[in-house]
Amino acid sequence: MRALRFDKTGSLDELKLASIPRPIPGGSEVLVQVKAAAINPSDIKNVLGKMHETSVPRTPGRDFAGVVVEGPPELVGSSVFGTGGNLGFGRDGSHAEYVAVPAAVAVPIPKGISFECAATLGLPFITAYAALVSAAGLRSGETILITGTTGAVGRVAVSIAASLGATVLGTARSASKIPPGEAMPVAHWINLESDDLPVKVREATGGRGADVVFDVIGGGMFEKCLASLARRGRQIAIASGPERRVAFDLIDFYHNESRLFGVDSVKLSFEETGAILRGLSSGLDTGVYPSPFKEELIQAFPLEQGVQVYRDLAEGRIRQKAVLVP
Repeated sequence: MRALRFDKTGSLDELKLASIPRPIPGGSEVLVQVKAAAINPSDIKNVLGKMHETSVPRTPGRDFAGVVVEGPPELVGSSVFGTGGNLGFGRDGSHAEYVAVPAAVAVPIPKGISFECAATLGLPFITAYAALVSAAGLRSGETILITGTTGAVGRVAVSIAASLGATVLGTARSASKIPPGEAMPVAHWINLESDDLPVKVREATGGRGADVVFDVIGGGMFEKCLASLARRGRQIAIASGPERRVAFDLIDFYHNESRLFGVDSVKLSFEETGAILRGLSSGLDTGVYPSPFKEELIQAFPLEQGVQVYRDLAEGRIRQKAVLVP
């Protein structure tokens, strides 16, 4: 079968289109004929050697959507999507014609969703859910500040938070980036270009601060987010800026009895990610959880162009969500 492949890390020049044997699924696995597979920033970091979990030689690709062609009879012929575990890092991933995965992570595609769209769902949903529900334990009636609100993970986080009965505060890089009207269930938008984040959060919460802050940006946003927390508030970090180290006032931190959580989606097992996606499926079916990418924001490329697409994404030449179609 055809697959993207790298034998060592460090440069995108190591990524090639290769012919390799089709994977053979184990006893608790299924073989999926890949119909679409998203390219995520972590896939690019994978080839560049920035993901410590990676072993080589390797086929990258964390998210997939396709049709089960081997496995339990009740699953063969099913249209499924999924992500998680060490897919693309410690075992061959989805940027290929076929991928073998545990049956637990092959989740039925919600009705009315294309393969291309389904291929973009996995990572944003498991990341947002692991942060808001598993780590922070967000509850009805609480207020949550979400940075990077209009990005893929941010949009999913907004829909999950709203479905839980939380009040959402969102951020935008400028006034022009704030979505119009009722596009998202955000109670209050904060313009990072002109507003002081902690001050505006306090104003929007009657001086309390946010019960939960979900920081998807990191770097310079970290301390501002921490200063936006209510007493005993919980902050979740999932990313870092170019500078890995951050600073904050430790006395303010412990006087506020703040809680800090780190969430790494790579650490989630196949069983955990499968359970998350299955639990969210009804909301995906009904539209309670809209797709983070509308069809017009997804650009499909044939697998043969995969190497160039990786390069174009790394250099910022593609603005849409890139999906490979074998």
